[in-house]
Amino acid sequence: MATRRDTIDFLLEQAAGAGDVSVRAMFGEFALYCEGKLVALICQDQLFLKPTTGGRALLGDVVEAPPYPGAKPSFLIDTEVWEDGALLSRLITTSAAELPLPKPKPKKPRKKKVPKEESARCR
Repeated sequence: MATRRDTIDFLLEQAAGAGDVSVRAMFGEFALYCEGKLVALICQDQLFLKPTTGGRALLGDVVEAPPYPGAKPSFLIDTEVWEDGALLSRLITTSAAELPLPKPKPKKPRKKKVPKEESARCR
């Protein structure tokens, strides 16, 4: 069962207090970003937050589960937390503060332009 668009819309609305929050399709499901940092995955209409010390402190007793088979365990966020926009926003910003920025992608090497007269000699 794939994540429904209304789930994504609801989570984005509830997390609006966290600042620059966005969602991107990834692996057939969705990744949630805060200030450019990947903080959570939304898989099968469930929210999986990357584990952080601050997130654990805010949640207290937390359930951990992998968002998909073979993945590392993440915090499985209960729908009751979703309903509390202030708590969800604080949880996202607290976690984002502890997570690293993504590594920059290496630039692709530029192709050399071959002067016209050299390309004519190659023929």
